[in-house]
Amino acid sequence: MLERLNEALEYIERHLDQSVEGAELARIALTSEYHFRRMFSALAGMPLSEYLRRRRLTVAGAEVLAGERTLLEIAVRYGYSSAEAFSRAFRAVHGVTPGEARRHGAALHAQPRMSFRLVVEGSTSMRYRIVEKDAFAVVGKAARVPLVHEGMNPAIVEFVRGIGQDTVHRISQLSDQEPRGLLHVSVTHDASRAEGTELDFYHGVATATEVPDADLDSLPVPGGTWAVFESSGAFPQALQHLWRDVFTQWFPSNPYRSRPGPEMLSARVAEDGTRADAELWVPVEHAGG
Repeated sequence: MLERLNEALEYIERHLDQSVEGAELARIALTSEYHFRRMFSALAGMPLSEYLRRRRLTVAGAEVLAGERTLLEIAVRYGYSSAEAFSRAFRAVHGVTPGEARRHGAALHAQPRMSFRLVVEGSTSMRYRIVEKDAFAVVGKAARVPLVHEGMNPAIVEFVRGIGQDTVHRISQLSDQEPRGLLHVSVTHDASRAEGTELDFYHGVATATEVPDADLDSLPVPGGTWAVFESSGAFPQALQHLWRDVFTQWFPSNPYRSRPGPEMLSARVAEDGTRADAELWVPVEHAGG
């Protein structure tokens, strides 16, 4: 898998002055575009689109300083429709405009070429199981919130605290299948999972019951395969690191890839709020089909 990802990175380098489509990169990596973008984000620590932008502007910066092409020629070469658009993007990365960089020989910021290597640490084992589930629904209360990679998510904390205890009790009574009990369910709309991108968050349960009350939200979930990971440790850091480890360690070494669908977290938090035992349910499909 890592070899194929590196072939995709090599393709990017050969086409920095052309349009690079995620579907083509996924084809090179022999996976789905959805999974490729998720894997890239987890491994690189940034969305694919951001890496492409930084690499293009790194190479463009070198051409600006070289002075062999006009600024407009460089802008067009790297996909910008006007010198003004190029200047804005250039300043966002380098802190100066292309004209200022050329006149004063300013120091620029470089995004190095990436390559992925397998680092074998052997310090952590991951407990998981594969579960086939029929279609069901997530029923509860929903809100759209920003994604936070580290620490508590203030928007989620505020949203959950605002749900009345009577409503929480009604929701919890609807749980009739795995994962049991109240869940934190996330539906991402941006496969890059960049910090601050929005997701739909449900505080609810997995159930086959039809929604009995108009004030509750329902998310239909088709049947499919799920990888279920167990975690125990500091809250919420251990859970956030578990998601990272799933994409950086488990997927590259197992014959599965992620598929669109909600990620479901069942957590039992200690009374002092410092630790939690949890299960993370991630929708997957076999990489062979």
